[in-house]
Amino acid sequence: MAVLCKPAIAVPEYIITRDDTLELARQLHYDHLQLKKVIRLIEHTGVVRRHLIQPIDKVLEHPGFEARSAVYEEESKARVPDVVRRALDQAELEARDIDLIVYVSCTGFMMPALTAWLINTMGFRSETRQIPIAQLGCAAGGAAINRAHDFCRAYPDANVLLVACEFCSLCYQPTDLEVGSLLSNGLFGDAVAAAVVRGKGGTGVRLERNGSYLIPNTEDWISYAIRSTGFHFQLDKRVPGTMEPLAPALRAVAEQQHWNAGDLDFYIVHAGGPRILDDLCRFLEVPPEAFRFSRATLTEYGNIASAVVLDALARMFDEASARDGQRGLLAGFGPGITAEMALGTWSSGPAGEG
Repeated sequence: MAVLCKPAIAVPEYIITRDDTLELARQLHYDHLQLKKVIRLIEHTGVVRRHLIQPIDKVLEHPGFEARSAVYEEESKARVPDVVRRALDQAELEARDIDLIVYVSCTGFMMPALTAWLINTMGFRSETRQIPIAQLGCAAGGAAINRAHDFCRAYPDANVLLVACEFCSLCYQPTDLEVGSLLSNGLFGDAVAAAVVRGKGGTGVRLERNGSYLIPNTEDWISYAIRSTGFHFQLDKRVPGTMEPLAPALRAVAEQQHWNAGDLDFYIVHAGGPRILDDLCRFLEVPPEAFRFSRATLTEYGNIASAVVLDALARMFDEASARDGQRGLLAGFGPGITAEMALGTWSSGPAGEG
């Protein structure tokens, strides 16, 4: 069975705190008719600080889409390799052992994808398959895990590398003044994450089942408008309420495994904001402590898009509280509105054992 090993995470060196964000909002939007509402929403995100790949004054400049695309390529090539090496080390594998790379990112675009550059520069075999995923947004972290699981079911001896590279600060648009856009300016952060799914052996979450669910007629609730200035994030005010229709989908996937989604040992879910986690507690009937890893990610890094589930999972590894056979749920939520869900059990078998 495929095992999702410990993820590696890196956040960039430039930090912006919640107080910094609130002060910027007051300075930049002092005449905004809904400034008080924006301030209140940012104050209640639960985000204490975020990490950025550039100083905040550089982020605010917005030199144009072409210049931002160049920054995305330069920064991804500078930051991804170290995270990949650490993920491989934690899975006790080498680059040549990887059969597929799943690369997810919704904050920049390259063609060929960064997977080609990684294969050429890091010792991966030329036969390594590539799956770049660019349009699933925050749900892509869950999708990467699920596509790796599918691949390992088709090729039981295979190993898959997952990479999430999200530079959300490159999507800042100074002319977007809707409340949802201003809220996102205080919510999203930058991060790189990677993890390995081993077809055999390894310590981590043994993947048992996966599924996907799309809430009908919500495709315009989270979206990008693509203009000459780049990606313009659009967030509908109904998005925070999406856990009510998604909770039954989570329960249905668990029931397929003869599990109760409200009675599991661990939960690793995308932390889009505090209400997402609060509502999941209510609709799944689990205590707030169940989502402590996701809450910690949100507090310390903000919403780091597709990298959230990997960072939250790494925090569970660090806590070292999981025991063999314990059951859990992993889920990413994003545009569509889409949920990518996985079920797994903890396995502490040493690397090399089947």
